[in-house]
Amino acid sequence: MTGLRTMLRELDVFAGELPDFDPAAAPDDPAELFTRWLLGAVEAGVPEPHAMTVSTADAAGRPSARVLILKNVEPGPDGGWQFAAHGASGKGHDLAERPYAALTFYWQPLARQIRVRGPVEPAGAAHSAADFLARGEGARAEALLGRQSTPLSDLATRDAALAGARARLAREPDLVPPEWTLYTVRAREAEFWQGDRDRNHTRLRYRRAVDGGWARELLWP
Repeated sequence: MTGLRTMLRELDVFAGELPDFDPAAAPDDPAELFTRWLLGAVEAGVPEPHAMTVSTADAAGRPSARVLILKNVEPGPDGGWQFAAHGASGKGHDLAERPYAALTFYWQPLARQIRVRGPVEPAGAAHSAADFLARGEGARAEALLGRQSTPLSDLATRDAALAGARARLAREPDLVPPEWTLYTVRAREAEFWQGDRDRNHTRLRYRRAVDGGWARELLWP
């Protein structure tokens, strides 16, 4: 364990060319700044820049986190950050009990991190169905099972169930499980973090104001 502790301390961080971030030039809406940073991550070749950690809590307040894919983000008071999940999954149960979530993006090559928190609203059946039908065949087959996070006896059982789900989708290509839900995080806070080798990190936080706009403030590293 001592060797592991030493090795972890010696690992390099914030290597390579890092981008600049001028908070004074940031737009009024955090969704606009997020989009700029996301497109910059895509241009820089960051792997899977649309992957994010989604954190929820159950009725007892016990947290849970997993990595999901961002489906869309829109500015304005009616916009937000979107992801999808099966309503019978662990995250689906969490959101039914506590409709609030935190999103975390980390783009390591750029030393950039974004944190978003806010209440979560489920979309209507039509929008949720459109999201499901836009998924790949394998993703739709897995979601159709509705067994995520439940105990599995062996991998052969999994493979047989997935084969059956694929066959069913081939017969019913427009099939959508009613539990499939597109969720929108209506941000109340959004923080943009730009790392620095000398630990002069730059942090800008947006907070939703009473009038529906956004208040901005710098944070200590």
